[in-house]
Amino acid sequence: MNDSISEPSPQLELLNRERAILAFNRRVLAQARRDDVPLLERLRYITIVSSNMDEFFEVRFANALDAMRGATSDGDPQRDELRQVAAEAHGLIDEKYALFNDEVMPALQRQGIGIINHAERNKAQRNWVSRYFETQVQPLLLPVGLDPAHPFPQVANKSLNFIVKLGGKDAFGRENSIAIVKVPRALPRVIQLPSQVCETGQQSFVLLTSVIRAHLEDLFGGRPVESFSQFRVTRDSELEVDEDDVTNLRQAMRSGLTTRHYGQPIRLEVVASCPEPLWRLLLDQFDLPQAALYRVNGPVNLVRLNQLIDQVDAPALRFLPCKPSWPEAELPRGSSILARLRQGDVLLHHPFQSFDVVVEFLREAVHDPAVLAIKQTVYRTGSQSVLMALLIEAARRGKDVCVVVELKARFDEEANIDWAERLEAVGAQVVYGIVGFKTHAKLLLVTRRETTKRGKLVLRRYAHLSTGNYNPGTARLYTDVGMLTADELLTADADAVFHQLASLTKVRTPRHLLTAPFALHRRLVAHIGQVAEAASAGLAARIVVKINGLTEPTMIEALVLAGQAGADIDLIVRGACMLPPAIVGLTDRIRVRSVVGRFLEHTRVMYFRWGEGEADQALYLSSADWMGRNMFRRIEIAWPVRDAALRQRVIDECLVPYLHDQRDAWLQARDGSYERVAETGVSAQAALASRYMAGA
Repeated sequence: MNDSISEPSPQLELLNRERAILAFNRRVLAQARRDDVPLLERLRYITIVSSNMDEFFEVRFANALDAMRGATSDGDPQRDELRQVAAEAHGLIDEKYALFNDEVMPALQRQGIGIINHAERNKAQRNWVSRYFETQVQPLLLPVGLDPAHPFPQVANKSLNFIVKLGGKDAFGRENSIAIVKVPRALPRVIQLPSQVCETGQQSFVLLTSVIRAHLEDLFGGRPVESFSQFRVTRDSELEVDEDDVTNLRQAMRSGLTTRHYGQPIRLEVVASCPEPLWRLLLDQFDLPQAALYRVNGPVNLVRLNQLIDQVDAPALRFLPCKPSWPEAELPRGSSILARLRQGDVLLHHPFQSFDVVVEFLREAVHDPAVLAIKQTVYRTGSQSVLMALLIEAARRGKDVCVVVELKARFDEEANIDWAERLEAVGAQVVYGIVGFKTHAKLLLVTRRETTKRGKLVLRRYAHLSTGNYNPGTARLYTDVGMLTADELLTADADAVFHQLASLTKVRTPRHLLTAPFALHRRLVAHIGQVAEAASAGLAARIVVKINGLTEPTMIEALVLAGQAGADIDLIVRGACMLPPAIVGLTDRIRVRSVVGRFLEHTRVMYFRWGEGEADQALYLSSADWMGRNMFRRIEIAWPVRDAALRQRVIDECLVPYLHDQRDAWLQARDGSYERVAETGVSAQAALASRYMAGA
């Protein structure tokens, strides 16, 4: 299915998506420069950018590299654009290492926290590292000397390796000089030195790479090491499974996971001191152009410095712990959640309010003898999940449990397959959505047998709908909105979605729940059109959208037309936005801002006003971003918030504070660059945390 219905006006040149992703990562990296962010959190932002860039190369740039290789000539505009993207990626990574080396680590050193290299270690530290290498590291290393009988070993995606040039001759009198050392993933990358070999008050660490580097010659029987470098290869990590040509998607995915780590090479990282003959040898080995080489001034995988953050004992250098609140006024703790929902909907704003409410909603359903059936979608739930454990318990108790597990949730495939197998083992019905479409909708539906006042037995449904995943861990880090409801129309629509996902049959068109790939895109574009018509007629015309990405051309075109008609449009887009604002005559009534703070902005809210009356407005919460994949290649939902009080609460908490945010907000310029609104001032996240969270 095509990503869009039509192309945008030729007057408007959309911004490049890859560059928009890099711009977002620059905003994240800027958090590591802020003096008002605790030091260890500044380091964590550096690791987040490192992780994001890994995914950029594994997913986004893999496709770009294919396109660049397929370009016909050096003058091909696509090739030139991709070269600019590659140059920006190089620049961003260089900035990241400069910030790490020149600002963050020296600041940590001044706080008594440091990474000690071999030259800086005292005698006691060197002795301890030597014993650690001999007992914990060397037994797991098996260097491979290269010759015709020992070809270059398979190197897994993002694994740590060393390339070594040796002097002298091997045990058989030959002068083969190149060896490869693969470092097992099981070895910790950051090792804390014991206090007895550290100066008083110091917390000292050594990197595994430094430990191995100091003892490389021990791996080769004393043969001299003339040069060496650590290196890492990033590979295309998209799972290639032909869904139209498999009989069991789960088995095919399980098989694909075994080969994912050896996809097409995309990027080669070596240390800055790596000699040219060694990096050229590696480029040739992985068939990569020189533009794919990244010579970095530090460890090739800064993501692993999360291990240092976790080991340091310095609470003052972290964000103050914040405990999400339980919505006591709406749901008195210990009372029945199902009974409360019969009185009206309950809105939950995470992470400021506790995700435990959702867990307790499911737990109550599992232990309630009157509950007959539970249905849930699973996209990212994690390898340890209390929700999945509850679903397993429900099946063991004899309830009808149906779980729609998305096997192609990128980088969560293995965990989801494991949960699917465990659920099936206890008799739950497990389906994998629709071939060719990822199930990204967040739905939990409970069906209960109840007795009316007249003594009649009826089935009543209860649902949880969410903008975010059923993952208690990320619910503490991501902003999301969920709604618990017993609304007959919404829950009937939710049941129809599950029916279609399981049976593949046509169902009645949901009356209130918007679903992709069916009505969602069409309805949102229609609402934008309503606003445009109102603006043309001189009526109140307003659009405020808060999403994670805006790349779908038809929706961009509709927004541009609405702005040209006179509508007032604010777009709060956390990540990639391809709509260039502030172009006179085209997008000068459209403002784009991005908020990057302590929590990852994940909420999707869409507000439309096309007149003055109460009925001349609509507000939706959704699992979908405004991207082609969400609108046409995924199962997504959006639902209206019809209760006036709850709708106003969403506006007051999810839109208004972010439009007035100063400290964490960035404004986008027409060229796709961003400028921070202010270094100080109001923070939407801080205000919400102060309102809801203990310890904020």
